Amino acid sequence: MFNSPKIMGIVNVTPDSFSDGGHFYDTDKAIDHAVSLVMQGADILDIGGESTRPGADFVSEDDELCRVLPVIEGLVKITKCPISIDTRKPEVAKAAIEAGASLWNDVSGLTFVNESPSLAKQLGCDIVLMHAQGTPQTMQDNPQYKDVVQDVIVWFKERIEVCTAQGIAKEKIILDPGIGFGKTTAHNLSLIANLDQIKALGFPVLFGASRKRFIGAVSSVSSSKPEGDKPNRLGGSLAAALYAAQQGADIIRVHDVMETKQALELIGAITQEKDL
Repeated sequence: MFNSPKIMGIVNVTPDSFSDGGHFYDTDKAIDHAVSLVMQGADILDIGGESTRPGADFVSEDDELCRVLPVIEGLVKITKCPISIDTRKPEVAKAAIEAGASLWNDVSGLTFVNESPSLAKQLGCDIVLMHAQGTPQTMQDNPQYKDVVQDVIVWFKERIEVCTAQGIAKEKIILDPGIGFGKTTAHNLSLIANLDQIKALGFPVLFGASRKRFIGAVSSVSSSKPEGDKPNRLGGSLAAALYAAQQGADIIRVHDVMETKQALELIGAITQEKDL
């Protein structure tokens, strides 16, 4: 039986995110976009104020707070959709949770600051531990693994041990293999193909491949960004999302909520018919 995952809609309150940087930098535009994603079927809204694309510049804590807090504060007044804060910085996570977010999505897997695991315990929120090799400034320079799937699994086991030692309940932990974060195209494809091995660790899995560069690398279709239009990576994004869902992913993080929801609903209906 196919279990349809939740859809996490991306709201980048940044001037430089790789796909939609600057589109929703204004607070009102970000809120409007988030509401639109909920109407399209988003189950979770992921609010981020610092781009972590390859080569992205560091954003100060104050600047990041100024970007995300007004958006979160505005959203909690008008929607009951759960909100995730996409940040490496514990003080930003703390302020966001206090403002109404309920999930801390950390691309560093709580490694950016030594105190992150202890603060995560204090906050009591759900935590996404994402794997990344290196930092946004260095991660795509020359990523190396002995076996990317097993190396990521070992890293997850180590981070889970650190978190539980701090008192974080296992039920609060979600794993994200970090597609595109310190990985070559081959690494990304291997992780997607073997996502069931990460799922076998016994934790919910978040999967995010939406519009990422590797899609263009394996496709004969141009992945350039037409003026005033989305990148030509929607088909590949949907293919990756559907495969991940069939491997047991619990949350799919996407830019294109409506299209992803439609694709998941269709594969769910087909699977249900097959199982009858």
